[in-house]
Amino acid sequence: MRVAIAGAGLAGLSCAKYLTDAGHTPVVLESRDLVGGLVAAWKDADGDWYETGLHVFFGAYPNILQLFKELNIEDRLQWKQHTMIFNQPEKPGTYSRFDFPDLPAPFNGIVAILRNNDMLSWGEKLQLAKGLVPAMLRGQKYVEDTDKYSFSEWLKRQGVSDEVQQDIFIAASKSLNFINPDEISAVVLLTALRAFLQEKNGSRMAFLDGSPNERLCNPLVEYITARGGEIRLNSPLKEIQTDESGNVTGFLIRGLNGEKDYLLTADAYVSAMPVDPLKVMLPTLWQKMEFFQKLAGLEGVPVINLQLWFDRKLTDIDQLLFSRSSLLSVYADMSNTCREYANPDRSMLELVLAPAKDWISKSNEEILQVTLAELEKLFPTHFGQENPAKLLKYHVVKTPRSVYKATPGCQQYRPAQETPIPNFFLAGSYTMQRYLGSMEGAVLSGKLTAQAISASNLTSGVSAEALSTENSSSLQLQTLQSATNAATA
Repeated sequence: MRVAIAGAGLAGLSCAKYLTDAGHTPVVLESRDLVGGLVAAWKDADGDWYETGLHVFFGAYPNILQLFKELNIEDRLQWKQHTMIFNQPEKPGTYSRFDFPDLPAPFNGIVAILRNNDMLSWGEKLQLAKGLVPAMLRGQKYVEDTDKYSFSEWLKRQGVSDEVQQDIFIAASKSLNFINPDEISAVVLLTALRAFLQEKNGSRMAFLDGSPNERLCNPLVEYITARGGEIRLNSPLKEIQTDESGNVTGFLIRGLNGEKDYLLTADAYVSAMPVDPLKVMLPTLWQKMEFFQKLAGLEGVPVINLQLWFDRKLTDIDQLLFSRSSLLSVYADMSNTCREYANPDRSMLELVLAPAKDWISKSNEEILQVTLAELEKLFPTHFGQENPAKLLKYHVVKTPRSVYKATPGCQQYRPAQETPIPNFFLAGSYTMQRYLGSMEGAVLSGKLTAQAISASNLTSGVSAEALSTENSSSLQLQTLQSATNAATA
């Protein structure tokens, strides 16, 4: 079966990979001149990489770890010490740690919490246990039912104080969905906490040993193309063309640089684009369907990522750091955490500025200045002296619409990978799967989409490309009778 996939992010590439494993032939279309989507990276004039985000892999990501294994690139993950490190704004330049001992879960997490006396008093630890333990014991169904609350509301219902929320969960909330606890759905934090506390290495973190493009996406491309698949860059989707019944007859691809538009036809079609551009692309007939109307309840959250190169070492910590400042959610010194970016004498900080809704429209210079002001608080010994650290260069990468904004009530709007259109499927972390908006969610969604296509009643026909719909072959398609229960897959 030939399958056209619009979007070469992790969801689209994973979908194509698993389709080739099943003996199908995917054609992946990417509007830009590089693959990767929300994990894309670029080289600057000096040969240094800068990325769309700070990409961290967790032990609780079984699907993406399995993907690394299947690609035979497991050695590219640099696993860090099993700890979580928070800045202490009340003690500038100091850190508070939650160190996980080599014990089975959940005992390692319990010990990590009990040992920490910097951020939590014994009374606060009891509060936290009172709220979290029942959620861990009641199961995923209980967690899914908390989508009606923001995490702040859920904490208050459990009797957890605002101080505990400020100390721990603001940084965690912003690192998971780039918004604050009073905005984020409780289901997001509780799903993550269940995974982190119920699996021994669930919260252990790893960084890639180089850029996501070269170390993850390119191996996916090579795997797909070696098995007959195809990746087409600079091929933006212009229109989803359908027949009178709504079935897809082809993807109309916009010609660039004076080339004509052309129609790509296939046996099945997949949108692996983010939800926002998909909503714009919906054919008129589909817009009347409840399945697609629900997509209006989903929208991407703005994200700003910064890379800053300094003339000296600011920290020797080889780990993700949770900032408890008002703007910087998480950061890492990539000269310590990433082998390819390593530098024993200088730091390259990668930071996520969140929430970004008030900053996404501001200039790069304004964003830089507010970031440097926050860094002065985090590294007072390097910025508050007569010879402060010198910024050598920087990059600001704005993503106006990143992963879907997981506010309360959003779960009901997340679609299955199968749609009411028999030959049209969806892939992306916004689709229904248990890992929400994350790299793991994107990979799992792509795998579920490939499984749905393979299990469908579609028949493989002769596909052809033409410059108009008149040359496209017609397909006799049967309606699928059931949808994959992706939320529990």
